[in-house]
Amino acid sequence: MFDINRSDDHDSDYEAARRRMVETVAPRVDDERVLEALESVPRHEFVPPDRRDSAYADRPLPIGDGQTISAPHMVAIMADLLEPDSGDEVLEIGTGCGYHAAVTAELVGDENVSTVEYSGRLAGQARDQLAEIGYDEIAVRVGDGREGWPDRAPYDAAYFTCAAAEFPDSVVGQVRTGGQLLAPIGAGHQTLVEATKRADGSLERRTHGGVRFVRMRG
Repeated sequence: MFDINRSDDHDSDYEAARRRMVETVAPRVDDERVLEALESVPRHEFVPPDRRDSAYADRPLPIGDGQTISAPHMVAIMADLLEPDSGDEVLEIGTGCGYHAAVTAELVGDENVSTVEYSGRLAGQARDQLAEIGYDEIAVRVGDGREGWPDRAPYDAAYFTCAAAEFPDSVVGQVRTGGQLLAPIGAGHQTLVEATKRADGSLERRTHGGVRFVRMRG
């Protein structure tokens, strides 16, 4: 989806750095599609200009408003765990700069990604940046992530790029039976928790180790 004709003078350097990034995270990922998605999305386009030299380092970077873009390996791990299929409807809580949503769009189609951001400034910047590089059908909404986005439900999967004390009931209610949820859960100590929604609305949970994310706002 990224328009390769919209490249800058350093694009070949960025492409080489992006390939090295993908090689770095590859041992953590089972789904080859996730690696292809990471290689397709220009991460440098989503970070502040003064951070672009570090865009493909495997670490989080500040994006303003007290928020960060997640480390590439974490984006890859979360996409791998979620296992979205092409055409799946996916809800993201915590748009940030829009990078993770773009990676998800490579897997399911940008028209199938809905993302909610608490900060109006970040949401506006992400919407503009996504549209500028070809992900213009990703739907971005300003709002409290705990409420999800009911108007676009139901979803096949929902994931959080911010830590929550628990999966919010509203978001769980917007996911189909058999759908997946994924979030950093906890206040002080956070654990990456994957869950499948049962027919009775309860969640079957699996944990995937400790993580560190910014906390959900709202």
